[in-house]
Amino acid sequence: MSVKILYAEDELFLGKIVKESLQGRGFEVTMESDGAKVLELFKQLNPAVCILDVMLPNKDGFEIAEEIRTLNPQVPILFLTAKTQTADLVKGFTLGGNDYIRKPFSLEELIVRIDNVLRKTDMPSSPAIDHIRIGKFRFYTNRQVLVNGNEEKKLSYRESELLKLLYENRDGIIDRKSILNLLWGNDSFFNSRNLDVYITRLRVCLKEDESLEILTIKGIGYRFVLS
Repeated sequence: MSVKILYAEDELFLGKIVKESLQGRGFEVTMESDGAKVLELFKQLNPAVCILDVMLPNKDGFEIAEEIRTLNPQVPILFLTAKTQTADLVKGFTLGGNDYIRKPFSLEELIVRIDNVLRKTDMPSSPAIDHIRIGKFRFYTNRQVLVNGNEEKKLSYRESELLKLLYENRDGIIDRKSILNLLWGNDSFFNSRNLDVYITRLRVCLKEDESLEILTIKGIGYRFVLS
């Protein structure tokens, strides 16, 4: 059974990437950008985890958490925020939040924190997905292995996470800054150069299938194409 996540986020591009990435790992994710609609969705869905951005239109994440806690004292709540003040962190925990993640955050950090709160509530963590079919390849995400026929290519952790992110956003454009923030946690010059290296490595790994292409969209980012 898929783990249900209610995700409240008003940054739509970031929300789309995070939602699709979580879905790619087997979670069932419902996203809402309007704070006033989140509580009604919570009542309908009965999610296993709530991920709430603090700065939402019409009703902020703190207000929503307070309302959720009156209905369900146990459901894990993770706050997302660009705020850095200690007072906000304290407020989040005082209202019953289980964890507090500062933006920008990496997908790796988010997954670990979701798994952590689920373990504490005896819920199953990230659902196991055997592999993803990408063109001629079978991509075993947990083992970080790309298979074509009898040939196996072991990917590094970053290569594996980057391939998952590109595949989950296939046929759309994903900008460099989003990739850097989601996989490294920041868009520093050093990490930007690392991204160039990993893109080159993935292109080499995928070149055996001419239907797959990682396109560079100049000045923006990348597009993963399956023709």
